[in-house]
Amino acid sequence: MIDKTGLTGLYDFSIKYAPDGRYAGPLAPPPGAPTPPVDPDAPGFITALQEQLGLKLESARGPVEVMVIDRFERPTLDN
Repeated sequence: MIDKTGLTGLYDFSIKYAPDGRYAGPLAPPPGAPTPPVDPDAPGFITALQEQLGLKLESARGPVEVMVIDRFERPTLDN
């Protein structure tokens, strides 16, 4: 994600949205964990960003930093 808002400083905000059920990565609940209740009247995430914060996500191509690992070796114990 590339920030093109031009905003500076730190912000603390919250939005109300209905998750779409696609949890992944470190924020995914552990298997078998109960899921929080969902407000059926809450908007989706993208809509909530636009309506509640005035932010819009746009798909675009741009430069990104990339790190390439050419080789990996396990450490050895040198006694």
